[in-house]
Order: sequence, then structure tokens, then C-alpha cells
Amino acid sequence: MRTQAPAANVLHTIPIAGAGPAGLTAALSLARHGRACELYECRADVGERFHGDYQGLDNWSTACDVLEELRAFGIEPSFDSMPVHEMTLYDPWNQPHHCRSTKPLFYLIRRGAQAGTLDYALKHQVLQQGIPIHFKRPVELTDQGIVAHGPRRGNVIAIGYVFNTDMADGVFAAVCDHLAPKGYAYLLMHKGLGTLAVCIFDDFPGRNLYLERTVDFFSRQVGLRMHNPRRFGGVGDTSSGPHLTQVGHRLHVGEAAGFQDALFGFGIRYAMTSGHLAAQAISTGDAGIYDRLWKSRLGGYLRTARFNRFLYARSGCLGYAYLINRVCKTREPREWLRRFYAPSPLKSLCLRYV
Repeated sequence: MRTQAPAANVLHTIPIAGAGPAGLTAALSLARHGRACELYECRADVGERFHGDYQGLDNWSTACDVLEELRAFGIEPSFDSMPVHEMTLYDPWNQPHHCRSTKPLFYLIRRGAQAGTLDYALKHQVLQQGIPIHFKRPVELTDQGIVAHGPRRGNVIAIGYVFNTDMADGVFAAVCDHLAPKGYAYLLMHKGLGTLAVCIFDDFPGRNLYLERTVDFFSRQVGLRMHNPRRFGGVGDTSSGPHLTQVGHRLHVGEAAGFQDALFGFGIRYAMTSGHLAAQAISTGDAGIYDRLWKSRLGGYLRTARFNRFLYARSGCLGYAYLINRVCKTREPREWLRRFYAPSPLKSLCLRYV
């Protein structure tokens, strides 16, 4: 008697290599579509690349609020988050400029394995869905699945301190090559916790000097008071834009695929979006549409960010000051940034020649 062959790629468990925001988002999206999956993480817990430091979750890329977009992905934003409506930006001559937006410019979130962080909240939701996470189990996918590990290389370095403080909540940033070559320095404080860091795109051997200068700068400008400071550091890759997004039935997401804001390194939203899109492609039974999905949703933004990075890196002090003035003097900074980041045919054309 002839037996019927099982349907291919319908009931098998999808492996996901990496339990960062992109991998965890992919797992939750797959579960929402009724697909079984499991995660493999080389570290002992989620978020171990980080130290409870504050980071920004971009809210200017689209008119839709990022937390609403995450809910549409099936993710409950149960992590601690502070909507940032205003901040102080310092130009290369140390002059402060105040920026205020009606809607949140971004959300201040923490990264790490601690309760309240983005990573911890996503892990909790994944485990609630009964999705296994295999810690200390690195895996190299050879056939199919979702590749969601961190960057394999780096062209951006961020170093700084996480600390306790008795200072009031505040968001401060400075753009000056004396503090952070081709990048920026920042100070983020909320509920007695703080993060101070420099994000540098050039002169990596001098990173310790730039960090010392940044501590001194914010001490003079805002009276910085750090208690129990803990040093941290990390790398990011904004060098080449998306790469290796799809190899056969293996779909690369997040930093593993190069989904990163080339201008300032805001990559969390892109990472989570790519994880959701990869899960969506797999759930349709046609993983081959992943390239079409991410190019439609993210491609234009990534190209524009690369062009903006090219201009920013070559503009010097006058260019930095121009950007700060435009953001701070406009009536709605979030809307101005949305247009600045939005896909532009002209910028895409110019990118071919840079």
C-alpha cells in the first residue's frame, strides 16, 4: 500500500541561532503563526553582551509609534521604557541646544539580563509561549532556520560607564571630534541609574582618552555625579549595510545581517523588525520572499542612513552644528528626523557614487 509523504517544511521545528532582540522577536512571531521553534544561545543568558546600560529605541523612523509596531508583531512592551520628549544637545563649541518634541523622539530602555531590560522581557514572553531556549549551546545552521547572532566584526566602538546617581532624569548628547571622532558622546539618566558613553567611528586606539574627556565634559557641563561606576564596552558594524540576508533556507536577521543604522547606530528597531519579517516569510511556507519583505520595509531607510553617514563623517564641526540647529529649532523634531531618515531617491542615487 502506498503511503502519503509528509508535507515538507510544515511541522518541523525552526532553529534560531541567537537569543538577542532579533532572534527572540522571530521566535514570538513564529509562535503567533503556529510554527514551532527553538533558540540556541552561546551565552549563559540573554543580554550578556550588555550591563544594564541605557540605550535608545528609535521612534522617529515611521509615523507609527515603535511600541505600537511591536504590539503588531505580537510583542508586549513589558520592559521598562521612558519616552524621551526632550534632550539637550551640545555643539562642537560646547554650546547647549534644547530639543523638545510633542511625541517621543525615542524610548529609553535598558539592555542586559536583569529584570526590566528589553532582553529579559522578551525572554520571559518567549518562555511563556513554551519556546525552548538552549543556553551555552552555540549552533551553526547549515540547512535552514534563522541566524540571529551578533556582529562578526565591528567598525564602531562604544565604551562607557553604568552607574548610580542622585541626579535628576536627563538626556544629554555632544557631537564633537574632540570627544568622539565622527560619532557622539551621551549621558542618559533615569530613576537613579545612568549611562555615560562615547560612540566613536574613528581613532579606536584613543578610546580611553575620549572616555576620560567625556567624563570631564559632562562633569563641567551638568555636574555629573557617578556612584559605583562600572565600565563597559562593545562594538557594532555599520560598514557595509545588509549582507548575507538569505543563504538558501537560512535567513539572517539583526546585526548578523547588517541591519544597523549607519548614521548613529540605532539598530534595535531594525533588528526586531527583521526578525519579525523572517518569521513572516517562513510562516508563509516560502522563505524566499524574505529579501522582498525586508527590502520593502527597511531597504530605503538603510540606504538613506548610509548616505547620511557619508555626509556626517565628512562634514566636520560646521556640519555637526548645522544638524543640531535644524533638529532643535524645528517645531516638531520627531517629524524632521522622520523626513531626514526617510527613503530618498536622490540619496539612493548619490550613494552609487560615494
